[in-house]
Amino acid sequence: MRFVKRVVEEFSGKVSFWVTINEPIVYAYHAYALGVWPPQEKSFRKTEIVIDNLFAAHTKAYRSIHDIYREKGSSSPYVGFAKNVQAFYPCIPTLRNKIAVKIRHSYYNMNFIEKALRLGALDFIGINYYSRSLVETKNWTPASLAIDVCPGGHSKLKKNSLGWDIYPEGFYSLLMNFKKYNLPIFILENGICTDDDSLRWDFIRDHLLKVGLAMQDGVKVMGYIYWSLIDNYEWDKGFAPRFGLIDVNYRTFERKIRESAKLFGEVIKAGALE
Repeated sequence: MRFVKRVVEEFSGKVSFWVTINEPIVYAYHAYALGVWPPQEKSFRKTEIVIDNLFAAHTKAYRSIHDIYREKGSSSPYVGFAKNVQAFYPCIPTLRNKIAVKIRHSYYNMNFIEKALRLGALDFIGINYYSRSLVETKNWTPASLAIDVCPGGHSKLKKNSLGWDIYPEGFYSLLMNFKKYNLPIFILENGICTDDDSLRWDFIRDHLLKVGLAMQDGVKVMGYIYWSLIDNYEWDKGFAPRFGLIDVNYRTFERKIRESAKLFGEVIKAGALE
């Protein structure tokens, strides 16, 4: 909390939007459920402990940020977190897969947000969306219902360089799910890693079209940020995935603006998408 107070006291007069934590469920899920990130453990109990601690950190930060703004007589800020969401669908529409989809959607996409809403600790819904997940469970065990995905390559959708399905329809469905909370929505991350820049532009265009459709249907979208501005270090995948609107040569550090960035810039300037 000392860090939060120091940063907010310094920038309170200049910042209107605060994101306390980025993708809290992702940390816990990859480190303690899948066990692929450090400390590489597989424990649902520890997963829950990490999520609870991250939630407590958010709520404390939320209160602190608002307290500082009140003390300074500043206009009340928007405080939230960046919640990674996925569109879950059954690979084969069996009863078990359908139940697993409902469990994952409720727990992975909605639970953290709904807890914050119940405590009055959320001013906007920040979401990160990249892909869908095809659910194919092996059995009725909790681990299978929570983790198993389709191993057979049944999806025929186009994919990014990490093998994630490109599925803007899922983006629209999730935005409509969040409409019921009657809060503004800020899309904090939406993007694709690919060496094919024409595919990158297709991804941006198709997802923006779904955002526009959701707005027409009453979703209060207040902003959209593409991930990412430049090629980045992507967790355990290193520098290989290319998410950037700007290409980075990691040997010379030269940067080049990709054509997709120029097309995206035209949309921003026009405030419209043809």
